[in-house]
Amino acid sequence: MGQCVTKCKNPSSTLGSKNGDRESSSKSHSKRSAVHKEEHTSVCAKSSGDILVNGTKKTDTALDSSQPPAFSGDAKKEPVSGTEESSVQRIGELFRRYKDEREDAILEEGMERFCNDLCVDPTEFKVLVLAWKFQAATMCKFTRKEFFEGCKAINADSIDGICSRFPSLLNEAKQEDKFKDLYRFTFQFGLDSEEGQRSLHREIAIALWKLVFTQNNPPILDQWLNFLIENPSGIKGISRDTWNMFLNFTQVIGPDLSNYSEDEAWPSLFDTFVEWEMERRKKEEETKCITCSDTEGPGMEEQT
Repeated sequence: MGQCVTKCKNPSSTLGSKNGDRESSSKSHSKRSAVHKEEHTSVCAKSSGDILVNGTKKTDTALDSSQPPAFSGDAKKEPVSGTEESSVQRIGELFRRYKDEREDAILEEGMERFCNDLCVDPTEFKVLVLAWKFQAATMCKFTRKEFFEGCKAINADSIDGICSRFPSLLNEAKQEDKFKDLYRFTFQFGLDSEEGQRSLHREIAIALWKLVFTQNNPPILDQWLNFLIENPSGIKGISRDTWNMFLNFTQVIGPDLSNYSEDEAWPSLFDTFVEWEMERRKKEEETKCITCSDTEGPGMEEQT
């Protein structure tokens, strides 16, 4: 998303540039952002007292004369109320504020401005949750359909409205069934559809695991990520099965790994991890014992 954990070849870059390179400030960016800069300053710091049930501001009366986009070929639609129609028009105005000049979508630069106006860092968990609710198919991009239907899904049609939804969205992501859906979405979200990827690059998977477990960090996560980092040659990518099963692994297997069994239907990479981790712990204990012996030795001699 935005500068999001990227499908780029440089995953250490921020969550958005596909090629990892970023200009700090472009002339075109400055011209476009200047238009709405004055009208929107620290919107997330404002009180939500002026926000209606649908997330709009009472003072927000800006309407667009253009018709809302059609998401299907069905020309027959049920009549909508004036309030609903106005909300759709406000979503359209919001979308046009950030959309690309050539493509009918919000791309990297627009995503950066969108995140700035929301007062969030593009690498935040909030942005991943928003992408999940918008059912975004690609990092750093919201299509018109995704943006419109996403705003409707969270019942918001303004920057203030979206900001006010974050607390409830974060709470929703804590629910077990909802988190499972978010977790599985994250794998697909991390794939590069243009390259036809079927597995995540190791670096991307590591970054996404850190991000998706922001609110619920499993005890074994750090050891798992260290294993992936220290064994780059043997781990080229993370398959969907491995990604999905890791969530089960964190819920079923205890931190000491004592109840792990190779006879169960775990991915082979988990067998390798458990073997590696148990060996690492054994060496760590041996080192502690040697250190304790060296420390206690002189004291014992003095007593004798």
